[in-house]
Amino acid sequence: MKRLAMIAAVLLAACQPVPEKGDLGFGNEPAPVAVPESAAAADCLARGGRMQPVGRMQTMQCVVRYADAGKRCTDSDQCAGECRVADVAARPAEGAAVAGICQADSNRFGCFTRVEDGKAEATLCVD
Repeated sequence: MKRLAMIAAVLLAACQPVPEKGDLGFGNEPAPVAVPESAAAADCLARGGRMQPVGRMQTMQCVVRYADAGKRCTDSDQCAGECRVADVAARPAEGAAVAGICQADSNRFGCFTRVEDGKAEATLCVD
């Protein structure tokens, strides 16, 4: 019976979480430093972007904000990103004459209608 109690105690002790490196509970740990996880993250940071989860799979990708975000446009050549219809819910008919706004950032996920040569293209939803 003593053996069974001892084995149970050891097994329960094994279930306790191990403190993370530097988290010893003394209260005098240095402040955490943001360290890029990879060369891609460092490159992203250097370009003024930030790594964030995007898409249905929530994969980490570099998202860079465009300087001309929200500017009125009639073609993607006028933007750092794409020219898109501002109101996705409106979903203009393909080929309809429309004006759009420049894409806010490099995130390619979501539903949007691109504007090329002042005309709406098909609405796309990218997961």
